[in-house]
Amino acid sequence: MTVQSVQRALTILTLFSHRRPVLGISELSRLMDLPKGTVHGLTRTLVDHGFLNQDEQTRKYRLGLKIHELGIVLAGTLELNQKAAGPCHQLSRRTGQLSRIGIWDGGSVVITLNTHPNPMPVLPHQVGPRIHAYCSGIGKAILAFLDDKTVRQYLSRTKMTAFTPLTITVKKKLIEDLKTIRQQGYATDREEAVQGLGCIGAPIFDRQGRVAGAISLSGPVNQILGEQTGVLAGEVLSTAAEISRLLGYFPAIMETVEP
Repeated sequence: MTVQSVQRALTILTLFSHRRPVLGISELSRLMDLPKGTVHGLTRTLVDHGFLNQDEQTRKYRLGLKIHELGIVLAGTLELNQKAAGPCHQLSRRTGQLSRIGIWDGGSVVITLNTHPNPMPVLPHQVGPRIHAYCSGIGKAILAFLDDKTVRQYLSRTKMTAFTPLTITVKKKLIEDLKTIRQQGYATDREEAVQGLGCIGAPIFDRQGRVAGAISLSGPVNQILGEQTGVLAGEVLSTAAEISRLLGYFPAIMETVEP
């Protein structure tokens, strides 16, 4: 199989989304600007290996279970998830809210872990697994601690669309928000991504002192933000620090060994 064929097969997989869960040969041909015969050969191979599934009646395609299996393997073997699972579950139980872990990937944040309190969460929305950084607590917590070059590149190529009346869409205002986040150590999402949803996020650092991801606490805005913000932010910050230590981040020791 040629490299070009691999690239085209991978492109096919990336065309599926929540908004486009089902695609036919004609649609794939149009989206990829390739002949139907070429697309048919690629989809046939993907079906044979379980990466796509074809409906016998409509003859259209959707993602196959092999994608789900690989996702489970990734989530279960990701070092951040392995180290964060326990602290996240404890955070959810203590606060009664949804806790999430996210990592930076290609200009947005991928949610890799969700932990729910008992009983099941009151959160009415399932946001993710890939979310915008500029309008989420977990995303802004990562953005604020990335290097300046990465942030500039992100701002230059990101169209800041408004999802609610409270979404920050002015880059200068976002930069000011990120500055505040660096000073206080945590980020907040005040219904910026989803109306009625509040979020507090804090960065997680790896053994080199680089931001490895972030942890967030999400729930109804009246339960997350307000008089209780300080207490919940403290919970999120302490959990982020615990996970960072499990990843090998000890800032006091790192400062003493720096030349």
